[in-house]
Amino acid sequence: MKYPLMRNNILREDLDNVIEHLSNNDPILTNGPKICEFESLWSEWLGVKYSVFLNSGASSNLLSMALLKLKFPEGGEVVVPPLTWISDISSVIQNGFIPIFADINPTTLGMCDEEIIKKISSSTKAVFLSHIQGFNALSDKLIAELDERNIYLIEDVCESHGATHKGKKAGSIGWVSNFSFYYAHHMSTIEGGMLCTNDSIVYEQARMLRSHGMLRESRDEENKKKIISENPELNPDFIFMYPAYNVRNTEIGGILGISQLKRLDQIIKKRTQNLEYFLNAIDSSIYQTNFKVEGSSNYAFNLILKDADKIKVEKLMRLMRDNEIEYRRGSAGGGNQLRQPYLRGIIPPNYHQEFKNTEHVHFYGFYIGNYPDLSFKEIDQIADVLNQL
Repeated sequence: MKYPLMRNNILREDLDNVIEHLSNNDPILTNGPKICEFESLWSEWLGVKYSVFLNSGASSNLLSMALLKLKFPEGGEVVVPPLTWISDISSVIQNGFIPIFADINPTTLGMCDEEIIKKISSSTKAVFLSHIQGFNALSDKLIAELDERNIYLIEDVCESHGATHKGKKAGSIGWVSNFSFYYAHHMSTIEGGMLCTNDSIVYEQARMLRSHGMLRESRDEENKKKIISENPELNPDFIFMYPAYNVRNTEIGGILGISQLKRLDQIIKKRTQNLEYFLNAIDSSIYQTNFKVEGSSNYAFNLILKDADKIKVEKLMRLMRDNEIEYRRGSAGGGNQLRQPYLRGIIPPNYHQEFKNTEHVHFYGFYIGNYPDLSFKEIDQIADVLNQL
């Protein structure tokens, strides 16, 4: 593709840092000191106390729900978006919670705060909010409502590194937050994710859940001694506290993360400039341009037709294919998750039709690539093609 979804996201300097490590005699490759260093640097950048490096953003979603299950073993409801990646919803189901869906705000593509509040019940344990495509999905109204009702906020920031709400980074506001370092995201460890929190108990639990539920992963020495003394018949190195997972990353991922984090702020700045330039370049009589850009750290250019026109959308896809503009239809996660086979039998038939804003994006929305070395000249060329519609 002439205009791909991502280009040059792992640089020569990142690879050289990996090679330097591999050149050492008997280098550590499994979870080790480079991961600890990356976690510390990431926590400092984000403005949280604790971070746990994982093998993917999906694993971070999974652990966030496993942590909620430890708090509420009886289960309950979790409010989730219909426009998101599958793991936000599947992790809810896998941990025995009931997903409750709230439609999106077209200007942020995240859940509408009023729709979320409507869906909250006495059984609601958490709101699992996705910051979609770099847009901030939080509002003061929602934060205040959740605080008042003692409902946990879990932030999925997998594709929105550096987005802010009132000057505070997304992912530093909720009880737990999740990030992804997949190749196409703002920064990459090839595959990777991070779970972040200010809760010391959650941090200890997450460290154990990451690594088979092993007690030895905890850094709470006093609690470790207590549990070891209560289980004298067990080898202290192999005490398993939870029926957990193996979702660890490697030292190579840690090295890439440390290297990439150094330029993340500059990457976010350039992506945001690109978004503003793109929205000014495309025809606002054809495409939606009234996105809420304040606090955005754009992941990809959203291209949403104003009209629900089946002929026009087919012409648009042909235009993009003919001009080698790579795209994804339906925006985040391929569009309306309520249409997906994995939810059949969990939600009522035709339930997807109740989510009008998500349905429009599903059929008439796309995203196309935005990345640091995309030039304004290239954006002009892309816009010239799109405006032919």
